[in-house]
Amino acid sequence: MSIGTYIKTGIITLTWIPVLATVCDHVAFFGHIEGSSMKPALNPDASLGWTDTVWLKKWGIHKPGSIQVGDVVLLRSPDDPEKILAKRVLAVGGDEVVTRKTYPRPVCRIPPNHIWAEGDNIHSIDSNNFGPVSTGLIIGKASNIVFPFNRFGPVPNGGREARLSHLNRYHNSLKAKELEDETDK
Repeated sequence: MSIGTYIKTGIITLTWIPVLATVCDHVAFFGHIEGSSMKPALNPDASLGWTDTVWLKKWGIHKPGSIQVGDVVLLRSPDDPEKILAKRVLAVGGDEVVTRKTYPRPVCRIPPNHIWAEGDNIHSIDSNNFGPVSTGLIIGKASNIVFPFNRFGPVPNGGREARLSHLNRYHNSLKAKELEDETDK
């Protein structure tokens, strides 16, 4: 190959670097899940040295309604912005959530543009420790597990069915009370 071919290849490669950087920062990228806070849905085999890598959707995640209850998100820790956390969304702006004992109040109404995020592992550090999280701290929404290959597929619901059903019962009782109040008028 001639020197001209090397220069041409180098220039073409350099022109694609900003495109790739933009895609990685704003469209989608891979996210590596560390720790046990999302166990058993993510990293169920962490003791064997396998950790999950997920496909993160970044495009449009800050639009209203793009993050919904049940989504798994990667976000910056409100306590330490250098730390990235993987959590499941249990409530969005306007919702009320029954908190666990680590939170100072038994019920919390989520402010607009905030979420309530908890790990699937009951011992995780999450909104019960630091409260509602601004949607501006969300980095991306995990849609699929891409590695290890034997776990390839959508991110499972996993692990917190009892907690979610408790929250659903609470919301249903609130709705029933509202209906009862309306019929009494």
